[in-house]
Amino acid sequence: MNDLLEIGKIVKLSGLKGRLKVLSYCDPAQGLEDLASVFVGEDIEHAVLLNVRYLRVKGGSFSLELEGIEGLEAAGELVGQSVFIPRDRLPDGEYYWEDIIGLDIVTEEGRRLGRITAILPTGSNDVYICNDGEGETLIPAFDDVVQEIDIEKGLMVVRLPEGL
Repeated sequence: MNDLLEIGKIVKLSGLKGRLKVLSYCDPAQGLEDLASVFVGEDIEHAVLLNVRYLRVKGGSFSLELEGIEGLEAAGELVGQSVFIPRDRLPDGEYYWEDIIGLDIVTEEGRRLGRITAILPTGSNDVYICNDGEGETLIPAFDDVVQEIDIEKGLMVVRLPEGL
């Protein structure tokens, strides 16, 4: 089950049929509409596979109805739990927060800036929080800044904008 990726958290019930509102961790949430099944659980180790009866993306969330979860009481027990999908269901060439957090950042010249400890979503773009043990540097996640990402090597190469 370690190949599962958390794509959202169930935040509340939606309507009277046991539909669930899920805060999406995918940006954008489009591309999820064709999911036939998802894993739901408090964490990856306790996630169970459930078939999707209904899924509709709306903004930064999606509405989800699952087979075998009938009525408000059963659906209400899932509020607060996470939704996972197998990593191989995601598009190639995309990087997800869990892939990025922990990468070492170096400049094109080879100067080590530190390690990414968190990601700040700002609306227009993400910002990587890089910590070198003495302080933090904020790196904007722009194509002209991020030159290379090598997940296997655990490395991100950046071209720093002036002033950073």
